Amino acid sequence: MELLTTNNVWMMVCTALVFFMHLGFSFLEIGLTRQKNTINILFKNVFIICVGLLLYYLGGFNLMYPGFEDGDFGFLKFAGFGITPPENGMTPEYASGGYTWWTDFLFQGMFAATAATIVSGAVAERIKLGAFMIFTILYVGLVYPIVGSWQWGSGFLSTLKIGEAKGFYDFAGSTLVHSVGGWAAMIAIILLGARIGKFSSEGRPQAIPGHNIPLAAAGVLILWLGWFGFNGGSVLSADPASTSLVLVTTCLAAASGGIGAFVLSTILYKNYDLTMFLNGILGGLVGITAGADLMSPNEAVIIGLLAGIIIIFGVALVDKLKLDDPVGAIAVHLICGIWGTLAVGLFGDKAGFDQFIVQGLGVLIVGFFCLTTAFAIIFTLKKTIGIRVSEKEEIDGLDSHEHGMDAYPDFRINQH
Repeated sequence: MELLTTNNVWMMVCTALVFFMHLGFSFLEIGLTRQKNTINILFKNVFIICVGLLLYYLGGFNLMYPGFEDGDFGFLKFAGFGITPPENGMTPEYASGGYTWWTDFLFQGMFAATAATIVSGAVAERIKLGAFMIFTILYVGLVYPIVGSWQWGSGFLSTLKIGEAKGFYDFAGSTLVHSVGGWAAMIAIILLGARIGKFSSEGRPQAIPGHNIPLAAAGVLILWLGWFGFNGGSVLSADPASTSLVLVTTCLAAASGGIGAFVLSTILYKNYDLTMFLNGILGGLVGITAGADLMSPNEAVIIGLLAGIIIIFGVALVDKLKLDDPVGAIAVHLICGIWGTLAVGLFGDKAGFDQFIVQGLGVLIVGFFCLTTAFAIIFTLKKTIGIRVSEKEEIDGLDSHEHGMDAYPDFRINQH
């Protein structure tokens, strides 16, 4: 019982750290966007965590962990509404003594809202709040737990076998969390269109500076801290060897991701771009998340470094495609999420051609499902209630039109 208590306390600390990440996302998003939309972004992020937890309680947890049995296809199953702990839920027999059932629910619930938070940054400054809230309810309530059940709920991805590979592997969610949000973000910004002024009449991207880069930097550092819980908690116990290794590989990948992005962006653009540096850190964190428990420190540095390089080309690609992503969510969460998932087949304890193929199949399957469902939800919203604010609302700012308040009432700047 003493071991259960130790493990459970660690998991509760990790739960708190993952919760803290929502403040990091909020700071990052408001820092990289304009002052006139600050309240709107904060409102979305507060809504996401509140409704995400309630949805996970109402059915998400039992949709994600439905208890697939032998003979089930492992695609879709539902264990019922609400949450009722099993008889062994508070004993060392539950989860091999890693934590109690209540802690299990709360830790996994903190992950659930992250997918919609990723979308929030990508669609910032021009989406209707009502449409975004409906999307969040459907995507967090249904899509995320269904995808999660395929792997973490012992569904078909976890048993996918090709040659020597024995199942898709995603330790803490490069695909199951980050790319799930990234795929939806891509569909959303395609259907929304770019912000007014983002692209010139000739189609060249124009910089729309964020209003508070210090807040953005604080957000990234908070997210890095939160990743101690995101990846460290995914060990699902306080096992000293596994937890310590995961924290080391996570931090090294973050650091090398930042350095990779900073060096390459300096070479290409001849300036020291802090926002690229910050996104490189996040890219390294996302990239290591799929295999943080499998990698050596050297491999973590390589994965993070390549993620940082990928960020620079990813941001350039998004601009070239004339997509408007104010916070770089697609490059960070989608592209680096894919990279991190594939890296499991290239580095670490599971490296091998067969595993690489399984990882690639997992990416394609999840991508297809998320693209399809996100398109169905957002396109339906576009054709019914509409998803984009009016030109006047966008120019004036969403804070005044949708919230009737100003984040900085004593310090107003004309940001048209």
